[in-house]
Amino acid sequence: MPTRSDTPVPSPTSPQRREQVKARLAGLVEPRFRDRPDRRIGEVIAELGFAKREVVEAAVELARRSGELTGEVLINSGVITAEQLSRALAERHGLEYIDFSVFTPDMGAANLIDANAAKRYAAVPVAFLDDHTLLVAMADPANILAVDDIAMMTRYDVHRAVATEEDLTAVIAHIDRVDHQIAVETEVEDHAPADVTDLETPAEDAPVVRLVHSVIAAAIERGASDIHFDATRGDMNVRYRIDGVMWDATTVPRRLVAGVVSRIKIMSDLDIAERRKPQDGRVSISLDGRVVDIRLVTLPTVEGESVVMRILEKTERVLSFEELGMTGDSLARFEKAISRAHGAVLVTGPTGSGKSTTLYSALDTIRSPEKTIITIEDPVEVRVEGVKQVQVNQKAGLDFAAGLRSMMRADPDVIMVGEIRDRETAATAIESSLTGHLILSTLHTNDAPSALTRLVEMGIEPFLVASSISCVVAQRLARALCDACKEPVTIPAEMLRENGFEVTEDVKAYGPAGCVRCGSTGFRGRIGMFEVMPLSQAIRELVLAGAAAETIAEAAGHEGMRRLHLDGLDKVKAGQTSLAEVLRVTTTAG
Repeated sequence: MPTRSDTPVPSPTSPQRREQVKARLAGLVEPRFRDRPDRRIGEVIAELGFAKREVVEAAVELARRSGELTGEVLINSGVITAEQLSRALAERHGLEYIDFSVFTPDMGAANLIDANAAKRYAAVPVAFLDDHTLLVAMADPANILAVDDIAMMTRYDVHRAVATEEDLTAVIAHIDRVDHQIAVETEVEDHAPADVTDLETPAEDAPVVRLVHSVIAAAIERGASDIHFDATRGDMNVRYRIDGVMWDATTVPRRLVAGVVSRIKIMSDLDIAERRKPQDGRVSISLDGRVVDIRLVTLPTVEGESVVMRILEKTERVLSFEELGMTGDSLARFEKAISRAHGAVLVTGPTGSGKSTTLYSALDTIRSPEKTIITIEDPVEVRVEGVKQVQVNQKAGLDFAAGLRSMMRADPDVIMVGEIRDRETAATAIESSLTGHLILSTLHTNDAPSALTRLVEMGIEPFLVASSISCVVAQRLARALCDACKEPVTIPAEMLRENGFEVTEDVKAYGPAGCVRCGSTGFRGRIGMFEVMPLSQAIRELVLAGAAAETIAEAAGHEGMRRLHLDGLDKVKAGQTSLAEVLRVTTTAG
């Protein structure tokens, strides 16, 4: 076996990496016997029970006369499947069989060789077993020439495994498609898209380009909201945030780390020589006709330069309130607030809790030819027909406050401000709501009552807050249970009481199981949890009196506001999410 000339230094996170690898290898089928190449393939097929021995013997005789392989005869005769033949090949050589229906290839490993080489050898690296070894899926594990060539190309030791040719073709096609179909657009200063950049790169840079493009493409396809390129002393860990939870995605070999960071900077028009301070950038990606905006930041950590990408897919589809998870009395209260001609409606919650999505649904509900609706956003995520949408441009001096002041002179009926970040924006929004406009905006607070005290803390007079705000919504997103595999569970009343729920009986609900459709996680998509607080006269008086958020929350509860965790429990009872998910996303909520 060829040795590497630049053996990587073992990473300090190796124990953690081994656990990650162990989890990733869940799709491997271990052989019953180790390395018995003396057995003929027909014997193995019979031993595994894939075909009767007499049928196999007849196929062996037919293969001898026709010059075909025994496995080919059995497949062509419909006796066994291609998957069964691959299982038998793995068993014969004492190797693992890879089931790609549950095994997710590590694209960082796959992109160490190009698509042409993978096609030539019918082999693809699919995981890093350790700092020195690649797991390579092969259609023909006896192809030692392919093993040696892949070892020399990647400078890693090769551990063989067997996969069907059909599965390998699909993985290779994915690599090839990313190579040729992903287009990158940089953004000029006014945020208008520039021409698509030329993706032709020097041969020595091709692995880096393929790796970066495949990581981004896989993130988009899996519905990730963020990509984290985390620097370590050795290799670089790549993780995706999917449905609000971080998942390990791939590993960038140490020798490619600098090239990966530089490639990302080139895509987003950042200074590749600046490594000492953070940089912000943005880039547009076109993949299979889907246009995605990516905002990114580089971070000079003590371990090296890290990159975080936020994926913002451009779409024209607005979700209904029912799809979001807002129903019943909460929906009725919210719809009443947004149907008013004036006042301010605030949606609150942490980053990534779906606040903007809720506001888009509100705009779609109230838009009509009789109304002029203007928005100021950063960025414009969803295009809403009949709405004038303005993109924030900090370099040109167009921020939320400046945009809001200009919009006031444009004869609007409804104004949506992407986020209230400072006193100036808050004061302008409050003033606008008092002069006959409906204002929709977002604010970062843990619950609905805290939004009122936060505005006062920002310097807005209590009497202005009390008279201008008509409704506050707090929300969270929990992962939704996979309908294909969720299973019934009983939640003991004692457990619920320990977690703040006032119940007397056990609750019949559902929990996650895991299947192919949900990637063995037990969850698919997300569902919203909401608390909707209209401002009654009693609550306005509490604001004027300078009451604490807890006092306001208690009063709102007496008036029928359902708290976030209680709305979450309703969704647990309905089989939409799990109790663990509700507790995970509401532990910081009031």
